[in-house]
Amino acid sequence: MTPDNGPLRPQRTAPRDLRGLAQHLSASVAADLDAAVATGITLRSQDVRPGDVFAALPGAATHGAAFAAAARAAGAVALLTDAAGAALAVDAGLPTLVVDDPRRVLGDAAAWLLRTEDAVPLLLGMTGTNGKTTTVTLLDHLLRRLGRRTGISTTAERVVDGVRIPSRLTTPEADELHGLLAAMRERRVDAAAIEVSAQALVRARVAGVRFDVAGFTNLSHDHLDDFGDMATYFAAKAALFEPDRARRGVVSLDSPWGARLAAEARIPVTTVALHGDADWRVAITERSLDGTRFRATAPDGRVLETRVRMLGDHAAADAALAAVMLVEGGVALDAIQEALGDDGFDVAVPGRLERLPSSACGPAVHLDVAHTPDAFEKSLAALRAVTPGRIVMVFGADGDRDPSKRFDMGRVASSTADVVVITDHHSRFEDPEAIRRTLLQGARSTGRAEVLEVPDPGAGIRAAVAMTGPGDAVLWAGTGRTDYRDIGGTKLPYSFHDEARAALAELQATAA
Repeated sequence: MTPDNGPLRPQRTAPRDLRGLAQHLSASVAADLDAAVATGITLRSQDVRPGDVFAALPGAATHGAAFAAAARAAGAVALLTDAAGAALAVDAGLPTLVVDDPRRVLGDAAAWLLRTEDAVPLLLGMTGTNGKTTTVTLLDHLLRRLGRRTGISTTAERVVDGVRIPSRLTTPEADELHGLLAAMRERRVDAAAIEVSAQALVRARVAGVRFDVAGFTNLSHDHLDDFGDMATYFAAKAALFEPDRARRGVVSLDSPWGARLAAEARIPVTTVALHGDADWRVAITERSLDGTRFRATAPDGRVLETRVRMLGDHAAADAALAAVMLVEGGVALDAIQEALGDDGFDVAVPGRLERLPSSACGPAVHLDVAHTPDAFEKSLAALRAVTPGRIVMVFGADGDRDPSKRFDMGRVASSTADVVVITDHHSRFEDPEAIRRTLLQGARSTGRAEVLEVPDPGAGIRAAVAMTGPGDAVLWAGTGRTDYRDIGGTKLPYSFHDEARAALAELQATAA
């Protein structure tokens, strides 16, 4: 199951008759299938294994059918495509199944070929703007504490019973997702948690999958370059809470969109909230640099008291959401309390308010993936609650990604931080100066914080560290554990983590 490259898939799959697949998809057949059988499916010619169906999808610049010959050379036994793809790939000589929209049927095709309708006994889906990776990581931690064999799929990685590979997308394409589920079944995984992005829902990446419990963290300003407005973005997320996508739902009411989702969902929904009325009420009982303690009270009055080894009320809210999802999935609350024990959710999520080791002469430096106004607000509030001194925030914004949120990113940062250092991040094909200009306008709009522009990120983090000391905090946002910068479409090796550690080491050397 461990690949040299490519996605995680099962080592063995019983072959299935391609005539049966054509019938299942109501596909027309452009060449005789004879007695052909298949054992898998993929939409990337680079990932083809002998026995695969190659799904050739139309793309923005190139039709996937242009790679049919390469797929056949790698061992593909048939082609799934549209009429245009069938015409383009005729010289490849592959038996061809033709449908109107191959992307829309890819999940159903994968589910049929890999028999993944009931691949994992407990399947959990997580959506929302912020907190998806954190909540999935907490779910996995709790499930393993309960003695379950687990699998996860997050923005960062895919994991099946301890075997890990990096992720290409937040939610894999449908062929990869079903291959992952089949690999989980092969390894006898009995519970899995999957991040589900809005893009995945509108692009049919979770087609053919039905979650036992779907979770919703929040909805805030992001991805409007894809969806245009918040109502459309919400509708994309809400699709996870349809009967063909999930059996039950758990919805946080800590963003205004949660109440709307709970009201409009077409499946049974349980609500949870830090603020306001909900089925499960969460209260913070202690905040410290070591983590956050909280109490979650069930509708019947039972209580879960525990901690999460992360900063911020939002981390506690994510942990409570994870626990409630398992209760809705059939796990007893007493078993959850016993499994958490005295340590609670004793796991940190890399890049989520991750504190770097520092000396007595320096500030507390935290790296965070936050890249939206809402995430900025929550991360800064978490730091403010445990920081006696000043907070200096360093951040940039991604190029070619939703420019409409940039002004508010700057505004929110300067509303809480004492000093804002605006620098470059992944400019991609945009002018980095133009990106910084909008961030600066937002930061200066409050008239509250000192605002600095330092284009080079290495110089930016060093400037932040140099102006702080013991009792202060530095937040470098948008970075997390990213190990590159995307400039002009080229991913250049760059470790934000190493750069921040170097800045701290230089401060310590200077003070010695």
